Amino acid sequence: MATLLARDRGKAEPGAARPGAGPRRRRSGEWYAYLFIGPSLFGVFAFLLLPVVIVFGLSFFDWELLSEPAFVGLDNYRRLAGDGEAWHSLVVTLLYVSLCVPLQTVLALGLALLLNQRAKGVKIYRALFVVPWMATPIVIGLVWNWVFDPRDGAINSALALVGITGPDWLSDPTWALPAIALVTVWQNTGYNMLFFLAGLQGIPRELHQAAATDGATPRQRFFRITLPLLNPTMFFVMVTNLIGAFQVFDTVFVMTDGGPSQSTEVLNFRIYGTAFREFDFGYASTLSMLLFVIILAVTLAQVRFFGRRTTYDVS
Repeated sequence: MATLLARDRGKAEPGAARPGAGPRRRRSGEWYAYLFIGPSLFGVFAFLLLPVVIVFGLSFFDWELLSEPAFVGLDNYRRLAGDGEAWHSLVVTLLYVSLCVPLQTVLALGLALLLNQRAKGVKIYRALFVVPWMATPIVIGLVWNWVFDPRDGAINSALALVGITGPDWLSDPTWALPAIALVTVWQNTGYNMLFFLAGLQGIPRELHQAAATDGATPRQRFFRITLPLLNPTMFFVMVTNLIGAFQVFDTVFVMTDGGPSQSTEVLNFRIYGTAFREFDFGYASTLSMLLFVIILAVTLAQVRFFGRRTTYDVS
């Protein structure tokens, strides 16, 4: 009898886990997780982290591509400190960012509010507003070069109908940068609208109905319910818009080539010119590190700002 009881104790119950099986199963699950995220991690390392490390290393060298890199220490950074053209490019970049990001964010939110309706044909309008984002910046730049043409362009032709003489948009230092910013806003507004639209549709209608029952006006509902609950979407849109605006290159290259009089020479275009026109890859790497540090600082500031104001629970 004792022998049978001992054997019964030694047998595991059908639903019971064996000793040590839990940790082994968890370790196996972790390996499966790493296996699935491995390609993404490789992409992040190979195409994001490794280039930053390489560019940071090159910033301490003088390299003209065809010659051997020569270590110069901090000379490139000392040169940057006194490089008026580089700082001018940074100012142009900041002006461009200040023109693009607020305008396209406000317009995208406004469009999302208008198109967040159950109306006939609303899906067609949503798709139409996203079409510009699907075109390549090169094609968009070529098309808008014609639109801004001072003689036969669509804008000046429309202004002439009401007796206004339009400026030479892309050849006037005053108007060239706003014109490029307008193209960027036109291209990206519809894309950003999709994120705001998704955020709006994630807000329970019961919250607005309850607020309306309590006597809240549409304006009060917007500022006290809609905007606070859109903070996660606003955070994403602002971060991606700012990073994209700081890295603008294609539109400037096609429409103005940095002119006139360097009025549209953003920092990314300056990096391109230093590397592939002057063949000074060491100093171009230094300029790239300046741009990287600025984007990182702005992104961290946004994380700090929105992190205190964002909630992901709308239940």
